[in-house]
Amino acid sequence: MSQNGGGAAAWVIGGSVALVLTPVIMMVAVSGGSSAAGGGAGSGVGGGLKGGAVPAQYVPWVLKAGALCDVIKPAVVAAQIEAESGWNPNAVSPVGAEGLSQFMPGTWKTWGRDDDGNGRVSPYDPGDAIMAQGRYDCALAKQVEGYKKRGEASGETLDLALAAYNAGPGAVQQYHGIPPYTETRNYVARIKSLIPKYESVDDPPGKVPPGQQMAMPLRGNPPVTSPYGMRFHPILHVNKLHTGIDFGATQGTPFLAARDGEVTFAGWSNGYGNRVVISHGTIDGKEVSTTYNHMSAFSVSVGQRVKVGQQVGAVGSTGYSTGPHAHFEVIQNGDYVDPAPWLGLK
Repeated sequence: MSQNGGGAAAWVIGGSVALVLTPVIMMVAVSGGSSAAGGGAGSGVGGGLKGGAVPAQYVPWVLKAGALCDVIKPAVVAAQIEAESGWNPNAVSPVGAEGLSQFMPGTWKTWGRDDDGNGRVSPYDPGDAIMAQGRYDCALAKQVEGYKKRGEASGETLDLALAAYNAGPGAVQQYHGIPPYTETRNYVARIKSLIPKYESVDDPPGKVPPGQQMAMPLRGNPPVTSPYGMRFHPILHVNKLHTGIDFGATQGTPFLAARDGEVTFAGWSNGYGNRVVISHGTIDGKEVSTTYNHMSAFSVSVGQRVKVGQQVGAVGSTGYSTGPHAHFEVIQNGDYVDPAPWLGLK
């Protein structure tokens, strides 16, 4: 990666050398995150991740980093990581840039923290690297927003922040916008060309069918492979309550919100694996939430408002699971209840 200018770099990945444009480290936010650098109007991208586009082990960190500011979104984080290292956490450049996000040692001292809680601060730890990337890029976005407000630069905040990462914020201020450096202009264009690869497309408006309180969490008419109720657990080998409904679905199938609501949890949860919980507020005098479990990837983050039919993640087989499927639950006043009546299946 090139900070404060520099030519294209040859990146050493897995022993091979590939010539690419010097990368950047820019952070993003998901809708619902705090605004540290202005509104989304300057970003030109949406707040979700396309299911399966980001390696599953990095999705929670990309989404968490993406909640740091509003100007830059998770798809930008992912696009920059691809440009920086090709998703190789051990990548090292000839000029000494290190890790998934290709931090130079001097810059790392300022922005690196032990975000993953393993007792060390390392650019080779993906959690540390991605979160440091978010902090640094949000700071740059805030800085170029200041330039714009004072009439010292013009252009989209996202473009200016990317340019500041590559050429230095002083160059953006000096040239009142993206500097006239071929490398910097190509760099901004490259990152923006990668964004659609990772950005989720808005789902078509969904609706709750007449006579139902929730829409199906999968498109079409998926088969029920295990209903709600007592059963012999296939992994734990004990009789216990199956707290939701399992639908047959292939890996990567979009998992959809069953009703409008707000995401209250998106992360790893023991036997559930990758899990999303959505609060739907009060329905008929009772607090109601739904959960989406065992997913291979998330498309939302905590605090985000979602609409019925919007993709919240992708079907997978994480946690206690014997294979890809969609485990869907309804929680009413803190207790698991049979989702079938809510979905019009009973």
